[in-house]
Amino acid sequence: MYPEQIVAPMKAELTNHGFQELLTPADVDNAIPQSGTTLLFINSVCGCSAGTARPGVIMAINNTEKKPSRLTTSFAGFDVDAVRQARSYLLPYPPSSPAIALLKDGKVVHMIERHNIEGRPAQMIAANLIQAFETYC
Repeated sequence: MYPEQIVAPMKAELTNHGFQELLTPADVDNAIPQSGTTLLFINSVCGCSAGTARPGVIMAINNTEKKPSRLTTSFAGFDVDAVRQARSYLLPYPPSSPAIALLKDGKVVHMIERHNIEGRPAQMIAANLIQAFETYC
């Protein structure tokens, strides 16, 4: 498990933009299966991927009229039990961190896995999400 002082700024990057932290399995079960749309960001310390994913997801939220009903996040390697529970809602997608999932009525309708994030700029991630928001939100 990562030390809190390492993950705190990466968590704050999202919570400062309205993301609700899912810290326990109960938090996940209360947030994900609700009706409407939920954006779930599985945060990560991985600099090459999470370093563009966090700004990309924030850019998407800030640059679209259509937005998910809920913005949620959990941190891989820190919020271990919550992430495990969150990943149960993301099946059949394999564990990936970072990862960005858009769920509608508790079901995945759009998924961006780590291999879709690596090597891509924040603007490309944002454009991908904005298109998904237009379709599903």
